[in-house]
Amino acid sequence: MRILGIDPGSVNTGYGIIDDRAGCPAHITDGTISTKSSVPLPERLTIIFYQMQQIIKEYHPDVAAIEGIFLAKNVKTVAILGHARGVLLLSAADARLSVFEYSPMEIKQSVVGYGLATKEQVQKMVRELLKVEYLPKPDAADALATAICHMHHYKTNAYLEKNLRSEV
Repeated sequence: MRILGIDPGSVNTGYGIIDDRAGCPAHITDGTISTKSSVPLPERLTIIFYQMQQIIKEYHPDVAAIEGIFLAKNVKTVAILGHARGVLLLSAADARLSVFEYSPMEIKQSVVGYGLATKEQVQKMVRELLKVEYLPKPDAADALATAICHMHHYKTNAYLEKNLRSEV
């Protein structure tokens, strides 16, 4: 299964793609869709939408996993993030991908083992888990962590379904 992880942002959107190879995550690619904060929001959203469509077309993921909205003090920031998430969800839906959503705490818990891990801890653990030579940039590392989180949840849920069915 090929998983697209997404860390949404209106200026920097991280993406990461992994393959699940016998329960071990294999790194395919990662990066950041960057826009300028000086560019009007509708134009930034258009850039994010079309670049994510290109990534999906190039790498053919089977599913998408996206980081959910976190609580923030600034309502405007959350609203803008919601717009970015909307175009990212639309990109995935347009490609007929199933989308799974995980909270930042779930992602950190799944990858680092601690739900309040720092960005640096997530970056280092992603590098270790994927056996890449470089330290992924923060937004890309968060996206890869989201993909890894989905892989773990998918495996656990499949295992539980199989074992619960055999007991009935």
